[in-house]
Amino acid sequence: MSQDQAFPPQQQNPPGTTDQMIPTPDHGETSYVGSEKLLGRKALVTGGDSGIGRAVAIAFAREGADVALSYLPEEEHDARATAEWVRGAGRQCALLPGDLRDEATARGVAHRAAGELGGLDVLVNNAGYQMARRESVADVTTEDLDRVFKTNLYALFWVTQAALEHMGEGGVIINNSSIQAYQPSTSLLDYASTKAAINNLTVNLAAELGPRGIRVNAVAPGPIWTPLQPATQPEEKITSFGTDTPLGRAGQPAEVAPAFVFLASPATASYVSGTVLGVTGGKPVF
Repeated sequence: MSQDQAFPPQQQNPPGTTDQMIPTPDHGETSYVGSEKLLGRKALVTGGDSGIGRAVAIAFAREGADVALSYLPEEEHDARATAEWVRGAGRQCALLPGDLRDEATARGVAHRAAGELGGLDVLVNNAGYQMARRESVADVTTEDLDRVFKTNLYALFWVTQAALEHMGEGGVIINNSSIQAYQPSTSLLDYASTKAAINNLTVNLAAELGPRGIRVNAVAPGPIWTPLQPATQPEEKITSFGTDTPLGRAGQPAEVAPAFVFLASPATASYVSGTVLGVTGGKPVF
């Protein structure tokens, strides 16, 4: 994929929607071709309505998995569009709206996913929140911290704990980390902190769950063109978004999804656990 020109200036209010983005992100709708790597598997994708979550849902479905989507109620339009792609691949799709910052909701999403799909084999902890329209650490309020840490970390713990009640040997957990865990931006101090914590959690959880035959890994994307970007970045940063990577451009969600497929599939990653896989356009992940 190539990017011939910079993104035009644009802004949205969080969490952002796909149909307002210029250009529209590529989630693999017309390009991803599956090969039954996840045939018969049951997967829950949090933040599955748009961006990386939508691309993962489409890829998983085309690989043969049934998919449950967790998303905020205000993202219903995007979630239904994603569900159409999943069902178009001949797979079941469960829609699970709710704010994961609420503990009961977060735990309930995992239980509902298992109930509606008839089990749970793969959990993708993808839901996340950032806000890059700040000047310094002094601008980070307690309300900001609560939103970022509860969305990115607390919810991950709650959903994972509940999901493990339904997972047996062969289960897979994939957490969405970020290049920000390695090369943090000052404007994303709180967000970057949560992503570093997710890396640590991934390694620790892999050690704990290995004896149960459950693999745990993470994917660390670089700058990816998703609704979160125009919804949380200043307009002047959107025009140059991703140009600081060695490949010189931002990535598309469709370019990240195959990493999740690789880690989810026992055919390709049966001996891979406790690792963080970078999809960063050349930025180092170490």
